Amino acid sequence: MTTYQNNANEDPSWDPIPKPAEVTETRLIDAILYGTFSINTYLPGERELSDLLGVTRPTLREALQRLARDGWLEIHQGKPTRVKDYWKEGRLGVLNSLAEHQDSLSNQFVPDLLEVRLAMAPMYASLAVKNAPDEVMDYLKGKDDLKDSPEAFSYFDWELHHRLSLLSGNPVFVMILNSFGDLYLKLAPLYFSIPEARQRSLTYYQEFAEAAEKKDPDLVKILTEEVMRDSIFFWQQTNSG
Repeated sequence: MTTYQNNANEDPSWDPIPKPAEVTETRLIDAILYGTFSINTYLPGERELSDLLGVTRPTLREALQRLARDGWLEIHQGKPTRVKDYWKEGRLGVLNSLAEHQDSLSNQFVPDLLEVRLAMAPMYASLAVKNAPDEVMDYLKGKDDLKDSPEAFSYFDWELHHRLSLLSGNPVFVMILNSFGDLYLKLAPLYFSIPEARQRSLTYYQEFAEAAEKKDPDLVKILTEEVMRDSIFFWQQTNSG
C-alpha cells in the first residue's frame, strides 16, 4: 500500500472528489435557486447547455436525470426541459439540496418544517416507547452530561429524534426525517442559542425519560406534541423566524 493510500484511510475527514455529474447537478440547482433558470421556464437545448457548463453531454444527461428524479425538472423526450415549481412539485430530495442553500429559503420555510415535525414526532416518539422503552431511556441518560451549548443540544436532539424514528418500527418516518437532517443540523444551533429553548428541551428530556420508565406511550405523545408546539414559538424569536 502506498503512503498516500494509507493516509487517506486513516483520515476520517478525507472526502472523495465529486463526480462531474454531481458538480453539474449542484451548478444547475444554483442556477435554478438564484434565478438564472426560473421556475416554469425551459432550459437551453442539450448541446448549448453542455457548452455553457463545460461538460460532456453524457455527464449533463446524468445530472438532468438526477434533478428530474428529485423534482427539480420535468423531462419529456423531444420537448424542452421545464424547471418545475420545486416548492409545489419537488420531492424529498429537494430538502437535502436546500440545506446547502439556506439563503434561498423563505422565512416561512422553517416554521412549515416544524409543523411537519409536530405532525410526525408525537407518533414516532410514542411508538418508540411502546416498542423499546429501555433503549429510549438509555439514550436519554446522556442528558445529564449534556454540555450547555447550542451545538451540543443540536446534536443530542437530532440523535434522539433519529433514534426514536428508528425505534418506531416505521421506516417511512426514518426516511422523511433523514431528508431534512442536514438542514436541521445547520439551523438547530440558531434555535438552541436561545437559553429558554435549551431549558425547555432539558425539561422535555427529563419528563420523557420518566414517561418511558413508566412505559407510557400516551404520555410521551402528549409531551412531545407540547414541546414541538413550543419549538415553533421559540423559533419565531430567532432572527430567522
